[in-house]
Formats: sequence, C-alpha cells, structure tokens
Amino acid sequence: MLVVDHIDLHYGAAQALRDVSVLAEPGKVTAVLGRNGVGKTSLMRAIVGREPVSRGAIRFEERDITRLKSYDRARRGIGFVPQGREIFPLLTVKENLETGFAPLKRGERFIPDTIFDLFPVLRDMLGRRGGDLSGGQQQQLAIGRALVTRPRLLVLDEPTEGIQPSIIKDIGRAIDFLRREGTMAIVLVEQYFEFARDLCDRFVVMERGSVVLSGTREEMVETEVRKKLSV
Repeated sequence: MLVVDHIDLHYGAAQALRDVSVLAEPGKVTAVLGRNGVGKTSLMRAIVGREPVSRGAIRFEERDITRLKSYDRARRGIGFVPQGREIFPLLTVKENLETGFAPLKRGERFIPDTIFDLFPVLRDMLGRRGGDLSGGQQQQLAIGRALVTRPRLLVLDEPTEGIQPSIIKDIGRAIDFLRREGTMAIVLVEQYFEFARDLCDRFVVMERGSVVLSGTREEMVETEVRKKLSV
C-alpha cells in the first residue's frame, strides 16, 4: 500500500534523511525505531506531506504522491497522529473529532461508533474542552480524530510518549484491533521497544537519518535492535 523509495530530506543545508526506504501493507504494522534525533519524525512528515523530499519517491496505492500536499494525501486516505498530539485545546472533544471531516465527502461526515468503542472516554467527554483532558486522553482524542477521516494508511508518531501505562495498553489494543480488521496499513514510530515489538509485523531501525536494520518481526534479532536503541 505504501512504498517509500530511497528518499532524501533536507532542512536547508542539513540532511535529515538519507536514502530511506520503507514498506507498509494492509493489515500490518510497520514499526520505525531509533534513538532521538535519528530522523523518525522527519520520515513521518515526509510520508504525510508536511515536508518535501529532495530525492526519491513515495507511492500510495500504486500512485505517486511525492509532490502532493498534505491535505491531498488526507483526501487519498492517509491519516496522521503527530508527535505532541496537536489537538485544539479550546475546542470540545466533539469539535476536535469533527475537524477530521475536512477531507471527507458530505455523506461521510459523521463520527464512527468504532472510535467510541476503542476509546469510551471520548464519548463521556464530548462536551469537555480538549485542553482540559489529561495527556493520555488527548492522545486517544488525536487517534480518534485521525480515524474520523477513514484512513487506509494510519501514521502514528510516538503515540505512547508521556502516557500512563493503562492508556498505553488501551492504545495498543486499539492498534491491534485496527490491524486485525485487515484493511488499514499502520506505520508506528516508537521508542518503547516492547510496545513496538509486540505489535509490529515489520520493523525499521534508523540511525543518523538512514535505515540500518529492517525486516519482518520473525527476522528481528532483538539484541541487535536493542543495541541500536541504547544510548
């Protein structure tokens, strides 16, 4: 479904990504691992169109989307949960979820019940302002907002960062549920190794803007991956 093919990305004179390739397939989770500052977030921003690549190509459902703007990628079915969540603090939970209507046709502009099945707290807090929620609740809201767009590719940038263990488990169960439905490809950036290992079907490990290890979960040598993640 998603093919990232030998891309480079620069911020001015600084090169953030070097010859990076990643594959994501429907019904599978691809985990992108690495220490802070190795280019994981830059890769996610390239995939969703927030940063232009200087070389290589990105294809989604066999179409070249390398030059598409982020809103056009959202219309094509790419959902994004950014690092830091980026919810609207002064909007209610319901209004935050409804911002996901933007790429949808008029007849699809409703909040699917599946979102409340995955994250029941959101139903209970529909009238609360986003800024009044805890960090974990805000993360659930950010994932729910992305799911409102009916994505066929879901990109999550460190969804467990700063989140309490009970909500990490809820997020893990939600990702596993979406994976088992079999229609959505999921790309997950994660520093919490055990969380990523238990969910992933494929893994990619990055160092200094490049992919240094990759393969299927069965091919993963845990000691080698942990070595790349250690400070």
